[in-house]
Amino acid sequence: MLYALILAGGKGTRLYPLSRSDTPKQFLKVVNNKSFLVNTVERIMPIVEANNIYIVTNRDYLEKIREELPYISQENIFVEPANKETATCIGLSAVKLLKRDKDAVMMVLPSDHYIEDEKEFQETLMQAVEVAERRRGIVTIGVTPTAPETGYGYIEMGERTQGNIATYKVARFTEKPNIEVAKDFLLKGTYLWNSGMFIFRADVIIREFEKYLPKIYRSLMEIYQALDTPQESSIIEDQYKLIDGISIDFGIMQKTRKAFVIKCDFIWDDIGSFSALNRFLKKYGGNFVWDNVFLDQSENCSVFGNKENLIIGFGIKDLVIVNAKDVILIMDKCKDQEIKHLINELSEYSDFKKYI
Repeated sequence: MLYALILAGGKGTRLYPLSRSDTPKQFLKVVNNKSFLVNTVERIMPIVEANNIYIVTNRDYLEKIREELPYISQENIFVEPANKETATCIGLSAVKLLKRDKDAVMMVLPSDHYIEDEKEFQETLMQAVEVAERRRGIVTIGVTPTAPETGYGYIEMGERTQGNIATYKVARFTEKPNIEVAKDFLLKGTYLWNSGMFIFRADVIIREFEKYLPKIYRSLMEIYQALDTPQESSIIEDQYKLIDGISIDFGIMQKTRKAFVIKCDFIWDDIGSFSALNRFLKKYGGNFVWDNVFLDQSENCSVFGNKENLIIGFGIKDLVIVNAKDVILIMDKCKDQEIKHLINELSEYSDFKKYI
């Protein structure tokens, strides 16, 4: 049977201070007055029944998810005791679904993406399901790159295989290259951005854990044996303490020989930076603005205001300005991939931790 797994435990640090530890990116209401999380779930409901939609998150966001998605059963929310990267949360979810259905096919979807042309998106996912079933493949969705982004993984397309939508064997998977390598990939024209969406049978991905991440696999098997017993929660807690977290990209996708990529035709963005948010802002001369902003003799700025205050920019250039009420960020545009470093620096100061 087909299941959707929504990854909703991330902190969305690259959109700080709009995104905070208590209200991360997936809960921001940027599009159609619905959160990214709600849009993600509603986008897949035409192809996956509500009782087959699962959310994996952490304890901090459990109540917020219940509020946002009251139609998702409590049993369908998997709660991790700690953040141990995407390989771990996907592995935990895979063994839980396998316990319920030995033929489970999983669509793993981040909760914070922006997608246009939902019908095309749904058709792409269903073709991915077919590849996962027939070829026992691990399928990802690739996006034609438009710039040498260093925040994305890249997939080199190999031999074309089946399907009406262009589907390829993966020749190479490269996670977040430096700018020079990214430029080379763009020039070659055989590379796609990795969207972070994956489709596979649960039993297939678990075998890849056994092959490439044997320590995590052993922990997952301990958890599998404890599922539906009184010891389930304590065993998960104990095994998570033993796990060294790693992303699914580094841990499996860069190594597996079962990878396929479908080149998508729908518009996709992970809204992973303030420059990506520009598509939702109002054009203001050569700038982009949100709410109460007045700019004069200014260019190439993105300014996020609010209804309570007026932001005035006079003679400024190449800046991101964010008024998040208790935090005001003023940043050179070229630094928007370095916010995680900034937050790490802030966390060193006890007086500033409450603002993170």
